[in-house]
Amino acid sequence: MTLAPETTDLKVQLRLAEDWFTVCDISLLTPGRGVAALLPDGRQVAVFRDRAGRLYGIDNRDPFGGAAVLSRGLTGTHEGRPFVASPLLKQRFDLASGQCLDDASVRVTTYEVRTR
Repeated sequence: MTLAPETTDLKVQLRLAEDWFTVCDISLLTPGRGVAALLPDGRQVAVFRDRAGRLYGIDNRDPFGGAAVLSRGLTGTHEGRPFVASPLLKQRFDLASGQCLDDASVRVTTYEVRTR
């Protein structure tokens, strides 16, 4: 039997160095949309849950515009790769690798994500 994430008390966690950091309850993640969270060192992370239930964590800062807005971007896929498009200048970032799909010289930090 599979439980819907909304009926559990699962927590979304990110790997930071050797430890796991709890970000939020999985019920707060709407498939196809992002959520921003503040990390202990002051950086921001954007966490996403896709429609298949996979979780992704990337740096929330758009490297082109400098604003912390990637959590508010539009999600989609390109050639089977999940991405978020920045709401600023629309550059797309691969959610799994952090690679910018529109400029190969740019990448954002990605985080390993799990539920517990």
